[in-house]
Amino acid sequence: MPHPMPPPSTPPVPLADLLARTDLGLRQLAGPREGVAIHWVHTSEMADPVPYLLGGEMLLTAGMHLAEVTGGVDEAGATGPGRAGAADVTASGPADAAGPDTAGSAPAAPAPAPPTAATSPPAALDAYLDGYAARTVAAGAAALGFGIAPVHDTVPAALVAACDRHGLPLVEVPVGTPFTAVESAVWQAVTEARHRELTRLSEAQRALAAAAARPDPASAVLRALARHVHGWTALLAPDGTEHGTAGPRPDGPVRTAAGRLARVLGAGGPSSATDTLPGTSLSAYALTGRGPGRQALALVVAADPHDPPAHAIAGVAAVLLALITGPATAHGPAAAEHSAALVRLLLGARPADVAPLLGAPLWTVVHAERRRDTTESTASLAAALGTSLVAPGTAAEGPAAPGAHPAAESTARTEAATAPGAAPALRALIPADQEVTAHPGWTLGVSEPAPVAELATADRHAAAALRRALAGRTALVRHRTPGPHSITSLVAPTDARQHAQALLAPLTDSPPLLATLHNWLSLHGSWDRTATALGIHRNTVRQRITRIAGLLDTDLDDPDVRMELWFALRSLDRDASRT
Repeated sequence: MPHPMPPPSTPPVPLADLLARTDLGLRQLAGPREGVAIHWVHTSEMADPVPYLLGGEMLLTAGMHLAEVTGGVDEAGATGPGRAGAADVTASGPADAAGPDTAGSAPAAPAPAPPTAATSPPAALDAYLDGYAARTVAAGAAALGFGIAPVHDTVPAALVAACDRHGLPLVEVPVGTPFTAVESAVWQAVTEARHRELTRLSEAQRALAAAAARPDPASAVLRALARHVHGWTALLAPDGTEHGTAGPRPDGPVRTAAGRLARVLGAGGPSSATDTLPGTSLSAYALTGRGPGRQALALVVAADPHDPPAHAIAGVAAVLLALITGPATAHGPAAAEHSAALVRLLLGARPADVAPLLGAPLWTVVHAERRRDTTESTASLAAALGTSLVAPGTAAEGPAAPGAHPAAESTARTEAATAPGAAPALRALIPADQEVTAHPGWTLGVSEPAPVAELATADRHAAAALRRALAGRTALVRHRTPGPHSITSLVAPTDARQHAQALLAPLTDSPPLLATLHNWLSLHGSWDRTATALGIHRNTVRQRITRIAGLLDTDLDDPDVRMELWFALRSLDRDASRT
């Protein structure tokens, strides 16, 4: 049995909200009635839908697979419309009905074949339905919806009993309610809840920014944060000393756990950490630079564990507090040296001239883009990465329009992010000695460590790594520079550039064709991954590659041709990085 995936980051829909909609007419017949959350809807008439469940869904079925058990006759003995086919199957004999083509058998996790009417007493039907309910619960489904008609006139009593035994909410879907209406209602509720969450995030960001501009900004930010997460906030030193608190003071065990998180961060551990206690979720964020002789203050937030936006709001506050408290420490990430470096750059200094003021000799550039259905803010990611040196992208982080389908919104965002030259949701500078790891809800492209004078090149490398990560649906991709013994070292840069310009001359006036060829070759000729990387349709990729082959008068299926073209493109890349 597959392990259920964690629920998505989109807001859940309480089952009670669906039951309250009179237009749907849903009625709960079994299972728990409190605290049931629906994340999505899946329809299946398979006897074993488990391999196709992700967890958190309402599974909808009309019970067609039960027709093989009952022989097309419901428990009351009536034959419903649309059940003749099932009756014909069982009439062909037990061997045929129980054969390998029994409806619903899934190869990934085979379930017992439904017993036939010719061989199964009521006890066998009870056992089958009990197993069906047990497998559905084990797969992580949140609820089961059973449609009345065209197969069954009522919900089988044995299914009601089985769902009660296994704690699976069972909902009756009446004749006049199509399954698509239930799915539409869930998506509408998810979209509205997401809009409320993003509106709340936007309001909290404005309030936190206003608080940071007041006298005693650290205390003002703590108070604003406590108000918007409806919890307790504190600035703690590694020894547990409080440098400011706001909100209702929690009990002793929560404060003890908060101090423990502050010690973990202060000892050079991760840049953020979490803990969960009964009724409380704790999140901690390191605010200042860490190392010998440096004291790392930590922002600790205690909030409701069932309030995901609280974590995103806390991430925004963590970035602000890192900026506010940084100058108070000698070498924090927002130290005076950084400000001096910025001023000198604005006044015309070269990057190499201000490098000593930044502290770290080498830096890593990170490009990040949100994955589907995440509500995490760029500020939250910056806090998790442990840096305040970030440049958010041009995409707005405001609320989505009510009624917009989450999948469509995500697709549009991904296409915008993967378009050539598009700015990612976030770019960040991180000291090279600080490890960059994958973060839930984000796709990252990471450059190799580079000195300040070469950060522009590292930025391009991070952008290319992000495109590969998005195309390959990988959480994190790191750029790797060829070693000193690569084939490129055998050809003089000038000769390589002249060869590349001559070879690619037919494409010089068409940047989209050059970008398509570059991505297509880097992704080993994959149409789908190239389309994802460029944010275009796969047929457009095919048309462009065909046109490129014609313009270059060459065979792009020949590996020698591909190698020569890739060598030429990389030569142009290196030439661009030096200009």
